[in-house]
Amino acid sequence: MTAMFELRNLTAAVPGETGAVRLVEDVSLQVQAGETLAIVGESGSGKTVTFTSALGLLPKPGRVIAGQALLEGEDLLQLAPEELRRRRGARIGMVFQDPLTGLNPVFRIGDQIIEVLRAHLPISRAEARERAIALLARVQIPDPARRVDDYPHQFSGGMRQRVLIAMAIALGPRVLIADEPTTALDVTVQAQVLDLLTDLREADGMAMVLITHDLGVVARQADRVAVMYAGRVVETGTVEEVFRAPRHPYTISLFRSIPDLESPAGAELAPISGAPPDPARRPAGCAFAPRCFAMREDAGCLRERPALTADHHAVACHRAGLLEVVQ
Repeated sequence: MTAMFELRNLTAAVPGETGAVRLVEDVSLQVQAGETLAIVGESGSGKTVTFTSALGLLPKPGRVIAGQALLEGEDLLQLAPEELRRRRGARIGMVFQDPLTGLNPVFRIGDQIIEVLRAHLPISRAEARERAIALLARVQIPDPARRVDDYPHQFSGGMRQRVLIAMAIALGPRVLIADEPTTALDVTVQAQVLDLLTDLREADGMAMVLITHDLGVVARQADRVAVMYAGRVVETGTVEEVFRAPRHPYTISLFRSIPDLESPAGAELAPISGAPPDPARRPAGCAFAPRCFAMREDAGCLRERPALTADHHAVACHRAGLLEVVQ
């Protein structure tokens, strides 16, 4: 079955002192219609860069140097800038993580939605305004006919995020990318926004990519998950597979660092020691090796970068088959 959206060996880089510095490297992912794929990892792991690169939104001087980004079989990276702009919004939408900076503070909410609609559709301003009101109603903004004329500062953080979602789905995209959509929102509002995204995906049959660092969100919302570290995918599979039997030491370490409600009072967490590597100075072998509890020099961890296996529950680790011994 053809994926709704697929990345094949995507590599993006910026110029460095001694050559190109690869921000993300050889990333291959796919998501089907009606499915949610979660992308997880620490800050700096390459989650957002991967998808801004695929959509032609990576700030200069960054650029894609290899790979494909296929939207229903069409490679977005081969399109002229104007053609790519037409695909964004119309066929693929993106919800950015900061609802405050994602909206222009000096324009009314309705005007910003109208601008999106009229940039892609041959409709009058009056028609666009009616659609904007309908979109606000669809994302559950109360009294949308009145609130359409409000400014962003008159909305709460959760309501601003709903407006960004309304703008992202305004043209009925087939793929929706949500980048940390619940950042800076309180827990109750987070749940409401995530439930809204799920409802929209189910109603429209969209494919959804959910970029997050929150494993609880992944467990609740996603069908499949890809774990990224240092610009590469290190593990991928269904949520059930990865949560029940994680295979990469980084994934295992992420789970170990989560507080356990059944632990005794005062129990210490198990943080991951160290920090992710500088993209310009990644180690020659596995990028996680300096922080890895399972690292063995004789296994090649420090010499050779492991490739992602081709099986359904894929992992990039020299010692993946032995981790049950060392966990």
